[in-house]
Amino acid sequence: MSELSDAGKRAIDGGMEPMEWDLRVQLACAFRINAHLGWEDAINTHTSMRLPGAEHHFLLNPFGPRFDEIRASDLVKVDQSGQVVGGHTDKPLNEAGLVIHSAIHMRRDDAKCVLHTHTLPGMAVAAMAHGLLPIGLFALGFHDCLSYHEFEGASGTHNLSEQDRLAESLGPVNNAMIMRAHGLLTVGQSVAEAFVWMYRLNKACEVQVMTHGAGGDYVQPSKAAATGTAKGTLDYITTYGTKGPGDEDFAAFMRLMDQLDPSFRD
Repeated sequence: MSELSDAGKRAIDGGMEPMEWDLRVQLACAFRINAHLGWEDAINTHTSMRLPGAEHHFLLNPFGPRFDEIRASDLVKVDQSGQVVGGHTDKPLNEAGLVIHSAIHMRRDDAKCVLHTHTLPGMAVAAMAHGLLPIGLFALGFHDCLSYHEFEGASGTHNLSEQDRLAESLGPVNNAMIMRAHGLLTVGQSVAEAFVWMYRLNKACEVQVMTHGAGGDYVQPSKAAATGTAKGTLDYITTYGTKGPGDEDFAAFMRLMDQLDPSFRD
């Protein structure tokens, strides 16, 4: 567990489990990284983290603060039906966020963190009929493990039945999905894992957008090369099997956020 801020000490003294506070800090840091990398869409999009326990409560950002403002204490704890069960905010909750995130949390036990973005390269590839092309190192890391979800209009409580289809589209094992005409979604057993998959998926989309319209044909690696790159990607993000997926990547960015503005820990 990381060093406690005064806000963390007060929360734990007030009865919050230390694990919950630690996850709040990690999730708040993810929002700061999101903003730093230019992934934010004003105050829109959302990231959630399921808390330990049989209740399946999860943390979600309130609707209103910029991502570079979010602190650990700002995150709201909700149940699977979207009812606030912990945390205090005068802001509403993002209805689309509740629908999308509870859909995945309820149906994938291993999807403890769910990260959703509307980045321009991600939305551009989501608008392409052929989806993500196998034309670069980052894209090849998703060989045979990338899901797609067909667009049903803006997500919200007006279309709760989409929750089943969202989970079905993601499937039982994939950690990344392109939501057509919408954006990107990644999941992980930790904030770090969801982050590293999003980082790599967004990079893959950036490469594709930058090469779109260029003269000539794309390089199409062999299936063996694609399979090898997918395996190599797992080696990279686990530091060759010595760390959890994305742990080193996320720790590196957390150090940067601490240098720039450690208030996410409050």
